[in-house]
Amino acid sequence: MSFALSSHGRSIIYHDDRAELYNSQLTQIGPASRVAMLFSYIAYLRACRAKQKERQNQLDILPAEYHAPLTPDDTYILDLPIADLIQNVNSGKLSPREVLQSYGKKALRAHAATNCLTEIMIPDAETWTKQCNVNGPLAGVPVSLKDTIYVKGYDACIGYADWVGKRATEDGAIVKLLRDAGAVPFVKTNVPITLMSFESFSDVTGYTENPHVKGFTAGGSSGGEAALIAYGGSRVGIGSDGAGSLRVPAHYSGVYTIKPSVGRFPKTGDANNHPGQEATGSSYAPLARTLSDLETIWRAIVSMQPWKYDHHVMPIPWREINLSEKKLKFGVMWHDGIVTPSPACARALRAVVSTLQNHGYEVVTVNPPSPYEGFKIASQCVADSCKLSEHNIYTGESNDPAMTAAMKMYDLPRWMKQIYVWYLRYIRRDEIYAGLVEGWRSHTIYELYALVTRREAYRKQWFKFWADNDLDFLVTVPNPLPAVPHGGMKDAFTNCIYTFLFNMLDYSAGVMPVTHVDRDLDALPKTFRSQNIVEKGAYKHYDADKMHGLPIGVQIVGRRLEEEKVLEGLKLVEGLLRQDGRADKRDVLMDYASPEK
Repeated sequence: MSFALSSHGRSIIYHDDRAELYNSQLTQIGPASRVAMLFSYIAYLRACRAKQKERQNQLDILPAEYHAPLTPDDTYILDLPIADLIQNVNSGKLSPREVLQSYGKKALRAHAATNCLTEIMIPDAETWTKQCNVNGPLAGVPVSLKDTIYVKGYDACIGYADWVGKRATEDGAIVKLLRDAGAVPFVKTNVPITLMSFESFSDVTGYTENPHVKGFTAGGSSGGEAALIAYGGSRVGIGSDGAGSLRVPAHYSGVYTIKPSVGRFPKTGDANNHPGQEATGSSYAPLARTLSDLETIWRAIVSMQPWKYDHHVMPIPWREINLSEKKLKFGVMWHDGIVTPSPACARALRAVVSTLQNHGYEVVTVNPPSPYEGFKIASQCVADSCKLSEHNIYTGESNDPAMTAAMKMYDLPRWMKQIYVWYLRYIRRDEIYAGLVEGWRSHTIYELYALVTRREAYRKQWFKFWADNDLDFLVTVPNPLPAVPHGGMKDAFTNCIYTFLFNMLDYSAGVMPVTHVDRDLDALPKTFRSQNIVEKGAYKHYDADKMHGLPIGVQIVGRRLEEEKVLEGLKLVEGLLRQDGRADKRDVLMDYASPEK
């Protein structure tokens, strides 16, 4: 059996090996289970076909102007910062439909180049422009949405064939707020099946390409958002972050974001494949193409009093922060104790640190409470989410490469896992990986309570560390490596501590692009040797020559509920880099599929 599904410039191909695997499974089970598997497999094939056909139809029915070349007027609109665009709509110089049309055109080009879209809502968005609040704080702004977010009448299948065709019956809280503010949701964007990976892929929607270098991921799980924004098909979009799912795509794709603490941003009304998992919190928040755009949308959303739209949100108005009121102190975490930052990522971090020092800011190397210990606690807290996420997968359906690797560890029988851990600890002498693997399993409710207790004790250590060192910010890499090639998370699935740590702590953390990989500057020294299995998996795909041109970001971390302060920290660092001529002068995107640019 072999067939292909169109993916607007991509093909998802189901080869004979998938059928062979399915047939081998059939021979190992009883008749009733065989029938159930057969129906599951058929449902999977039908759902993939149906979703691909529906997405292509959403593109085909658009008026011809959306497929026409960009005009000078389109370019003018696309180049406007969000604040200026809003002013033009407020004053009547631009209509919301004109803005939608320009961004709709560009979004289609972004999709052709990167396969970033899952739902094209432009026909409905045209109706919404007629109802647009032209006096609102986001008047006329087209906003893209991660596929998880409910929009009435549209799927939020998040890559699961089983969820195809299950339309949302009402808008999510953030969609209601955005429309009341005058914004126009117009597309939804790709994610990885299970949402637990730094690359965005599923059999239903295919791979999302990095907009800078083909063959590499744009990140995950908000990868489609990052690709679309980096390409220019949207200036602002809404994603979510449970272990780095905003910050890693921002780092991989060269855009901006701030992961807020839980309770600062609306989250009600989304497709959640591991409901009830709150041991490490997930937050929604914007990604943006520029820092000024990020500030505009944050201020606008908070001005709408989001706590009136969602019971999760704390009633905290926007707080003005003046960083000049005290002498700032930056701590720098050069290494998490597990994976050494690559030459490219270390170079970006050094650039920020030296710039701050050159301008008289106090920057100190810190030795925080063990990030490895935090990672062990956090990874065990979410271990059961792996099983929850797998429940929705049909027979024959591909799991994410990272999750496939994780589930092999998760599903090992207890006795076999104990032998493997013994081998890792005493034969391989890899205490780091041994300590992780032995905790990856299902937990009883008593064990989960004990983990949450350990989490709180660990948070207390960080609270004391931050106060004792009188820190304003912590600076570190968002990930040790640039974007990995497609399928690379199979080897690097545990390479997430630099972001996951701050979800576990519930700290505010922002990411900004600083530079790009340079094949001449960022080659891996021949003397480099991986110190553990996690680091070995991360570095399996590091190749500065192949990665040349990929974006590199830096992460600025503040304490809990310090989103406004983190924003000001990002602004300070970017301003100093520009002042010194060290800001990356390359364009944010490389429009390889947009010849009219």
